[in-house]
Amino acid sequence: MSRTYKATGINLKTQVLGESDKIVTILTREFGLIRAVAPGARKHNSSLGGRSGMFVVNELLIAKGRSLDKITQAQTLKTYPGLAKDLGKLAASQYLAEIVLCEALSEQPQEELYDLFNEHLHRLEMVSSANPSGVLAHLAHGVFHLLALAGLTPQVQICCLSQQPLKPDFTDPNWQVGFSIPAGGTVSLEARERLRKEGQRGRGVGGQREINNQFPIPNAPYHLSPKGAPPSPMPNTQTVVVHRQEIPVISCRLGAMELALLQHLSQPEIMQVDGAKDHHWLSVEQTLRQYAQYQLGRPIRSATLIDSYFAANHDATV
Repeated sequence: MSRTYKATGINLKTQVLGESDKIVTILTREFGLIRAVAPGARKHNSSLGGRSGMFVVNELLIAKGRSLDKITQAQTLKTYPGLAKDLGKLAASQYLAEIVLCEALSEQPQEELYDLFNEHLHRLEMVSSANPSGVLAHLAHGVFHLLALAGLTPQVQICCLSQQPLKPDFTDPNWQVGFSIPAGGTVSLEARERLRKEGQRGRGVGGQREINNQFPIPNAPYHLSPKGAPPSPMPNTQTVVVHRQEIPVISCRLGAMELALLQHLSQPEIMQVDGAKDHHWLSVEQTLRQYAQYQLGRPIRSATLIDSYFAANHDATV
């Protein structure tokens, strides 16, 4: 990379530097994640002031520095003004940005991640502000797609234990399926119960146990015996290691509607599922949130804004 370089990127994070500067964390198509100083960006008449804001897409000219690069020119290509006008949309956008920050790499092209993030910001901006469940639906959709891009997709089509397809039963109001974060997805409660009963009938459940069987082993090698004594064979024993399938921990339980929504998230577009309510989407979002935090190894701080927003404005219990 030369002393100056061009990049197209979207601002993911900003922080104050000195009296008038900002440090901007940017996801670029060409070089992945970069951090650069926007000099004078906090001055009221600075040309970089608006261009260094959150979720602004710029064409940048950047000068290499010893510790931090410096933005020397910026031309705005796209903004998302509709996100800042709605607290729910803004919180959802910051939520997705946190996941992107965890997944993005530095000094490597990130075209797919860049395009996917921009696509989901556009979809969030287009959601009607009168449709709160739409914000939750598009947030869950974005989280699922970002996890899929990183190779961390939860298994929601089949049972992680039996590998059998799972189909929501809308005829039974009490029908449920388990979701196990350590196991990586959905678990049939019936399959789990069968495994538990089988474990009770055996000697121990989970892990492995060793069985020493005393039986002759053909052509067993011989120990060297003391001088004058006949050679003696090695003990005719064999260790058999038996592995048993562990019973997965159930992180939460999902009803038929929640499972149907999760299964539809793999589609390129949000699929309309009749009867889906806010509390269904909240349950789906929280399931994906816990799973994403487990996989990424860190909390999603913006998720608390989602909780606050929907609890205060839509009488949701989270």
